[in-house]
Amino acid sequence: MTVEQHVKRLALTAAVALTAAVLHAHDFWIEPSTFHPAPGSTVAVGLRVGQDFVGDAVPRVSSAIERFVVIQHGGEEPIAGMEGTDPAGWFQADGRTTAVIAYRSRTSLVEMAPAKFEEYLRLQGLENVINIRTKRGERMKPSRELFSRCAKALLTGKQPSPAATQPSGLRYEIVPSHDPTVSTAPFVGRVLYEGKPLPGALVMAVWRSNPAVRMGARSGRDGAFSFAFPHSGVWLIKSVQMVDAPAGSGAEWESLWASLTFEAPVSAATKHN
Repeated sequence: MTVEQHVKRLALTAAVALTAAVLHAHDFWIEPSTFHPAPGSTVAVGLRVGQDFVGDAVPRVSSAIERFVVIQHGGEEPIAGMEGTDPAGWFQADGRTTAVIAYRSRTSLVEMAPAKFEEYLRLQGLENVINIRTKRGERMKPSRELFSRCAKALLTGKQPSPAATQPSGLRYEIVPSHDPTVSTAPFVGRVLYEGKPLPGALVMAVWRSNPAVRMGARSGRDGAFSFAFPHSGVWLIKSVQMVDAPAGSGAEWESLWASLTFEAPVSAATKHN
């Protein structure tokens, strides 16, 4: 290995560690160059981390990616890109039907002080974990947590696609019951954990044009939830699931963060504020 190769490897390792620390504290979403690609056009796929749709670019680090694909017109293909750059990848849009971009990161380990961890749990609607930690006598202990990101984006095509309403195979994901890029109905979706409906999950929706416009709901017994969007435009729907970490992992908890971005059509906007 040359000195230059060694320096590049160290830089990528540092980037992975820095990205992991930042990702844990904020939302993570897919931001394509367009939500309405023309057939045959090239779409740049950006990864973003931040809050209220104000985020930093997450450069492509292949060692941190478990899966990064686009599903369109009945097929799936990997999203290619250049290492260490933003956008994280590119693909050629089919444009005939709604395209689904799916991303899953590898797990990272983070440690948090007790008070900070509890604040984070309350913010994400994970009070059940606080109750478990209390029963175990762990509430005043620092937490070691594995976390990973499961992000999706829907890009409008000339026709709706069944893929928009089907699971993409992510471990934790938000699955619309209808294609929200073309539907005029309220958004109805399901939260799936390891392919099965997850009840009681907190789901949040945030409007890009004004992030102060947000809504929250808990999933029902069948994992279902719904939102009546007051405005058209780009929306981020997000949720966090937390479970016991695998034995021997060196962590007590494992969290999975799901997000879905898409642009709701103008006709889907309701008339009330």
